[in-house]
Order: sequence, then C-alpha cells, then structure tokens
Amino acid sequence: MLWLLLVGGACGTGASSDAASAGAQSSGAGMPASGVAGSSQGMAGNSTQPIGGTGGRLAAEAGATGAGGAGSSATSTAGSGGSATSGGAASAAGGSGANGAGTAGTVSGPWPPSATFSNPILWQDLPDDEIVRVDDVFYYTASNMHYSPGAPILRSWDLVNWEYVGHAVPVLDFSAKYDLNGGQAYIKGTWASSLNYRKSNKTFYFLACIEFGKTYIYTAAAAEGPWQKKSTINHCYYDAGMMNDYDDSADDTMYVAYGGGGDISVAQLSPDGLSQVKTQQVYTTNGAYSLEGSHFFKYKGNYYITPTRPADGEFVLKSSNVWGPYTSKALIDKTKGPVSGGGTPHQGSLIQTQKGDWYYMAFQDAYPGGRIPVLAPVTWSADGWPSVQLVNNAWGASYPYPDLPRPPRSTKPHTGIETFAGTTLAPEWEWNHNPDNSKWTINNGITLQTATVTSDLYGARNTLTRRTIGPQSTSTIEIDLSTMKDGDVAGLALLKHQSAYVGIKKAGGSSKVVMVNGLAMSTSNWSTTSTGTEAASSPFAGGTVWLRAAVDVRPGAGRQGKFSFSTDGVTFTSIGPPYTLNTDWQFFPGYRFGIFNFATTALGGSIKVKSFELTVP
Repeated sequence: MLWLLLVGGACGTGASSDAASAGAQSSGAGMPASGVAGSSQGMAGNSTQPIGGTGGRLAAEAGATGAGGAGSSATSTAGSGGSATSGGAASAAGGSGANGAGTAGTVSGPWPPSATFSNPILWQDLPDDEIVRVDDVFYYTASNMHYSPGAPILRSWDLVNWEYVGHAVPVLDFSAKYDLNGGQAYIKGTWASSLNYRKSNKTFYFLACIEFGKTYIYTAAAAEGPWQKKSTINHCYYDAGMMNDYDDSADDTMYVAYGGGGDISVAQLSPDGLSQVKTQQVYTTNGAYSLEGSHFFKYKGNYYITPTRPADGEFVLKSSNVWGPYTSKALIDKTKGPVSGGGTPHQGSLIQTQKGDWYYMAFQDAYPGGRIPVLAPVTWSADGWPSVQLVNNAWGASYPYPDLPRPPRSTKPHTGIETFAGTTLAPEWEWNHNPDNSKWTINNGITLQTATVTSDLYGARNTLTRRTIGPQSTSTIEIDLSTMKDGDVAGLALLKHQSAYVGIKKAGGSSKVVMVNGLAMSTSNWSTTSTGTEAASSPFAGGTVWLRAAVDVRPGAGRQGKFSFSTDGVTFTSIGPPYTLNTDWQFFPGYRFGIFNFATTALGGSIKVKSFELTVP
C-alpha cells in the first residue's frame, strides 16, 4: 500500500516505474455524548434499510422518509420524500430514527435481489481492504490515515451491500501531533493494516504499523467493538496481512506476511498472537519491481501471499511451506478497471464464501473521490492458482450476484438525513485528527465549540468528516448560529490538501456567508501554504443557516464542487464560483465533506449542527 512513502508519498498507488495510474486512500464514531473517547460499539444507529450504493439492490420493509434530491443551480428547491438511488441500486434514504436510522425491517422479495451486481460496490474512499468472513458475515477494514478513530470496519452478508459498524483503533494515540498539537499527522496513521479472526479464542485481531516504526495489535470479541490496544511490537510489519495456520498446531499459529520494495517477509507470532517469535524474508524481486500490500491465507495445503505491484498489478506467491520457497504468478497486470477514467484494480483481498466460491475485492484509483472498492469472481486452476474472471480482458462493470444466503436484515443506507438524535456518533463519521473531546457534545444535534484559535482550517481541531459518494453527491447541514462569537468561522468544506468551503464568518457583531477557496498544503511536508481567499460573500442576519456542498467525483480533471446556502432550508442560493477539485494522489484520501468551527480571536463560541443530509442524484 505504501511503497510511495519510501520515496516521500504513501499507500499502494502512485508513481512507481511500473505504475500505470495514481492513487490515494482514507474518526469519532462510537464516542459518547460527553465527548470522552470510547471504542465503537455495535451498529451505527438502528437502521434496517438497504444501502444506497452502486452495487446494492436490497429491498427493505423499512419505515423511512426519503431524503429527496437537491440541485446546485443558483436557486434550487430541496426535495421532500422519494428515494436515493445510485447506479440502479434502490434504497430508502433517511429515516425517522436516531442518526437517520429507519424502523426495523427485513429483507423482502426474491433472493438474490437481482441477477447481477454493479461495480464499484460502494463509491467511497475505502482502499487497502482486508476482508474476513466469520460464519455468514463479512467484515471489511480500510485505510483512513490521519482520520480518527482509525481503521473503519464495515459489515456485509452478501459482499455487495456494506454498512459501517465501528473502528478498530479508538484513538490515534501515537504522538501529540495526532492531536494537532505541535505539528500534524497528515497521511500518517492507519494504512494497509490487517484484520483477522481467530476461531480458537473467538477473537478479532487488528494489526497496524505506524510511521514505519512500531506495530500495534488491537483485539475485540466482536468486530463492532469495543476494541483495545493489547500489545506493541518493536518491529514494523509494513503493509501486512495476518493468517491463522489451522493445520499447523492445535492453537492455530498466527503468521504475518509483510514488506515493501520487492522484499516480502513472514513473521510467526506467539501463541497469544501478541508478540513475535521469529521472522525471515521469504521472497524478493531482486529489485526488478516493487511489491507491497501483502494478504496471507492458506488453501488446500498451500500458503498464499498476495502482494500488489503499485499501482497496476497484483501477484500471487505460492508455497507448500510457510517459510518458502515461494513461486509467483500475476493475478492482475495493467487490467482496465470498471470505472471509466480510473486506474487498475489492485491491492485487495481474496475471499472464500461459505459455499466455497471465491471473489477478489480490490480498489480502483478514482480521483478526486479517492480509491473505491470493486469486486470480481475468482476461479482456481487444477494446479492451485487463482484467476480473476475478466470481461473482454477487463474488470467487469457487472457480474452475477454472489450465491449467498438471504441476509437476516437489511443494511444501513449511506444516504439520508441525520439529526444526531442519539448520544454517540455513528461510525460513518471521522474527525480530522483526534478531537478535543471537551469541545463537543451530541444529543439532538451535535454542538461544536471552538477548539482552536487559528486562521488555518488544516490546523483547526474538531473538524468532523464524511466520505463523499460517487459519482455525484450533495451534503447539506443545518446550523444554529446563536452562540457564535466574534471572530468565529464555521461551515462546510470540501476537504483535501486543496480545499474550499462555504461558511459563516462573524465579526463586529454581524455575520456574513462566505465562499472561500484556494486553501492548500504543501505535498512535501503538509504544511499549510494558503489559508484561502474569500471569493464571495453575502450579509446574513438570521440565527439558523443551511449550507450545502455538491460534488462530482468521477475520475478525471476538471470535476467541480459547488456551494450554496439557504435561510429556510428550501430555497438555496449559489455562492462563489465552482471549485475545481484536485486529482493529485499524494494526499491519498479523496475529498470529504468537513464540518468545522474555529476561532480566529478567542475561544468560547459554538455552533449546533441540527442535521446533516447526504443525497445522490
């Protein structure tokens, strides 16, 4: 995943000599109302509605109010009712329960819900996936780097419809810079990590090397959490994959495959899986090309390590002995991806279903939105080599729906209205760096006190983020401004290392709506090079404002974000010029929606975000 960091970048994508395309990759979920950092627990909200992703077509008997669409023209009217759809995937958006959840429902209609599924499975920035199956449930973790909590975990019963359920790293407690204290940790944190489930002790393990230094191991009885940091190993398992060798010993010995630059090693862990017994190199390309991003599994007596050649290939290393020697074959080699304008699918998980079928979940570079998961079936040769099923020598835009049991319930949608009615943040939310937990509360809205005195959004604590949804999506927030102080700036950003926002600035006892663009960081050290330019403004005298950001994240140059505001939540007026999104890979995470509130003169002010709505066309 992170070959590029060896030359100043990060994460399984980008500008290697054998890379064909650029890439990139992507925390307060599960935190209590008091703001005290806590492990993510259980499901996000109580939703039993279907996912509104490009691959999902689950029909649910869910009581919900549809989110409705909203245009981004100079004046538009917010829809009321209807359903959000994407790529033909039906979903009832929104809902009346806590955090946008619908009432309890079941998966109804025929199963499977359609003959085929469509790629991408979920058009969100979820790279470097590791997927494990526990009985009939699949769990998925991905890179999210400096966003906190770290290492999102998603759940699915059919490999097509996924919902966020937690995070494996409750807080990024690796140094003060993860608190934006004395520095920053942009594109550091959790990336290309490993998720594993051990049957013998019914425990989930998560393993991550942080900043090429130490490896941290977290465990949980349930993937949904709570998770706890259990050990630190003074060795970097870079871009790692864990495996349990059920044939090796009664206590299913755990191994880790890891490495980069073309050298792959295997480490044996202690019986409790928390320390290292031995490690040795098992494969090298002798400098011919780079390999990293290993996944590790055993099948029919053979050991398989599947590293990626960033960012345009995937290899399979095979041996009858865990310590080698390993022979290799290409699984993916400059294969055209299913999303037009995107890169080659790579760096993913080979997954066996409970019925014995195999799939490969990779990610495809798709900037400015980030790196998005795509799924394809896999077949095996008689001599034990896997092959991805291609369509006309390319990754298919659609494939037959997986033959899997009917899910016990529907999955939570990724679109809809959230009113922050509960006492915890849903796991879809992640902070930009660790939050100051004394400066936010949640209960029928989320209150964000100013936590930093600064003019720099990138240095401001407590910016709350959500991933954008492709190919287009719109977010709208309703803000109570009654407790803002002079000098405060609050709003809604399109957040990356080049950013823009719509917001409220308060000064001299009066307020104005502003559109600010040109915010930027240096790609060499992530220092702020511009705090932005006010491109447009409009006087504002009300106590409540609705702010909106609409974005087009289809791969390619020239994609735009547009901003608007409203005084009544119905009629929206555009503000500022369209913002051209950045497509560089160096920052890795794609654009996110970011809700912020910072002070430029003194702390003490606050805003209350009463609702957040996410819609797709």
